[in-house]
Amino acid sequence: MNKPLAALAVLGALTLALAGCGTTSVEEPTSSNAPAAASDECKDVKTSSDPVTLTDAFGRTVELDKPAERVAVLEWQQIEDALTLCVTPVAVADAKGYSTWDTAEELPEGVKDVGTRQEPNLDAIFATKPDLVIVEAYTRDDAIIAQLEKYGVPVLATLGADAKDPIAQMLSTFDLIAQATGRGERADEVTAEFEKHLADAKAEVKDAEPAVTDFVFFDGWVDGGNVSLRPFGQGSLIGELGEELGLTNAWTGEVDPAYGLGQTDVEGMTTIGDASLFYTGTTDPDSESFVDAAKQNPAWASIPAVKEDRTFAFPGGIWTFGGPRSAEQIIDAYVDAIKG
Repeated sequence: MNKPLAALAVLGALTLALAGCGTTSVEEPTSSNAPAAASDECKDVKTSSDPVTLTDAFGRTVELDKPAERVAVLEWQQIEDALTLCVTPVAVADAKGYSTWDTAEELPEGVKDVGTRQEPNLDAIFATKPDLVIVEAYTRDDAIIAQLEKYGVPVLATLGADAKDPIAQMLSTFDLIAQATGRGERADEVTAEFEKHLADAKAEVKDAEPAVTDFVFFDGWVDGGNVSLRPFGQGSLIGELGEELGLTNAWTGEVDPAYGLGQTDVEGMTTIGDASLFYTGTTDPDSESFVDAAKQNPAWASIPAVKEDRTFAFPGGIWTFGGPRSAEQIIDAYVDAIKG
């Protein structure tokens, strides 16, 4: 299950639980660390060989004799970040889900899938002999940290999200992984590329002079015929990127303090005025189309953006909780929608 739908039922109560280990037969790893997808930009990436001492998102000190080469990664943003840094993980959680929801970086073949993000298999993880496990947590005493540390392998804990400054938080997570893997120079290059991408897109939006600058981005799901919609409000990464482009996020309802996510139904969307509607174009294999279901509700047709054909599906495979490369995809989707 993807992060958006997993979080819906428990807004503000974001937890990650680990299942018991059991015994699992796991193939021995066949390679150590390789450039992500053998892309040209990864061929000459410089890697430090110095010992690493860093402070993770929860004030924990992580010490490595040398930058991590064999990393296991248990959340999709961090998988993407590792690949952007030209680090191919030896193990990841939910590889199939990643490839569906996050197309910013392609996961090479041969990476070991160690189960779901909610219940990764610890035996499978450590059979790949990682020298670092990268996790996403929400508190310093998150159970995932303590359970992984029992195996004696360093654990880098990153913060899931922070609605106070989602763009800075996204870049902070990226930088932490770069420090741990000795890819600081690569991280600086990617961050500079992201910032230029954002600035150039902002100029494009301004030049386009859109008639409507208010927007609401949302995703959703269908359960028992009922349509639930989730607006990305103030403090959401995708909402903040839209505002950085010069747009105005029109969702003013209550949102959670981590991801900036709200919750409503079709009728709730009638309160957003003239705002354009943007929504995820990724097809959820576990749910029917929430947009098609919403269209069956008469209230949907009464929304100004629907009447005026100002509803836009972003391309599929854009992870709304991703790293710099996903953020660039989001920026491009905004520009394409605005320019028509």
